[in-house]
Amino acid sequence: MANPTARFDRRRRRIAAAAALAVAALALAGCRPGGDAASAEDKASGEGLVIGWSQRGISGSDWWKTLVEGGQAEAEEIGARIELLDANGDTVRQNADVQTLITKGVDVVIMNANDPIGVAPSVAALKDAGIPLVTVNSNLDESLVPDMFCYVAEDQEYTGSLAGEVAATKALEKFGDAGEVKVVGIGGFPGDVLSDLRFNGFMEGWDGVMADHPGVSTVKLDTKYGEWKPDKALAPIRDVATANPDLKVVYSMSDVMNGGVVQGLQQAGVWGDGVILSSYDGGMVSVKQMLDDPDGPLQATASNQPWDQGATAVRMALAAFNDDQSQCPDKTLFIETTVVTPENAAEYYVAEDTYVRAQD
Repeated sequence: MANPTARFDRRRRRIAAAAALAVAALALAGCRPGGDAASAEDKASGEGLVIGWSQRGISGSDWWKTLVEGGQAEAEEIGARIELLDANGDTVRQNADVQTLITKGVDVVIMNANDPIGVAPSVAALKDAGIPLVTVNSNLDESLVPDMFCYVAEDQEYTGSLAGEVAATKALEKFGDAGEVKVVGIGGFPGDVLSDLRFNGFMEGWDGVMADHPGVSTVKLDTKYGEWKPDKALAPIRDVATANPDLKVVYSMSDVMNGGVVQGLQQAGVWGDGVILSSYDGGMVSVKQMLDDPDGPLQATASNQPWDQGATAVRMALAAFNDDQSQCPDKTLFIETTVVTPENAAEYYVAEDTYVRAQD
């Protein structure tokens, strides 16, 4: 019969060995193949770089979801890893999230700020910790910019101007180069920066084309606001179209509102050959609409390419880790955007995507 004491000792040794293996497995977690933690030299190429991503929100927004997906794809491409935390629209929570990322020891942070000044505690904490910061899509307050490596976004005025140029060109083709053309824009909220930039850009593009056609008199109606939601956009557009049955051009500052814009124009009896709709976002739904109905009212959507913004933010995170300010010399990097029309919709349509991406 086996010695009970010896049997107990053997069992104790097996337990100890198993525990040692478990500890070793945990120690290897996050290490590269071969068991060595990523060195600074490795991270300089992206391999093993740990990027903290503080996202203002994801739920309910295909745009934000695509932004993050673009970043994750680029991180995988360079061998980096993203630690993603979602603030769900809460600035207090976002500040707490950034502190969590600092505690985790990330190498660099990408932030899609919920509030440009409300995240000041996060910016200060990252500076104290020596962790570089890249912002994407939403910028920081001017007072915080010195402590940021790079802001990645689209140039909203320029992108809006692309939609304006197409709308003006289409208006000349449809209505001729003489007479009155009523134009109305619908944005998010009165006084918000996005609406102002996108509309000012649109009118710059429109006026640039119309400067060569002095016979056209542009009547710019008061901008309407739809809170970036289709149901909120319906009534304002219906009301302005009802009061102006000769309305000829509508500029929707987000494709998200287009469903409500279309319904509003339909209810006012304006939707059809007599109106041109130009839009902003580069949503694939709009691209498909132009592909299916090239002679319909929708004639342009200017792209802001969330996938490319996310991917570019990751590239700037790597540049920030390497302290290579030459990659973002002015602390702002605008991605290259485009405008999709019925003529080129087939080139940009990808059924699996939600928004237009840059073409290789």
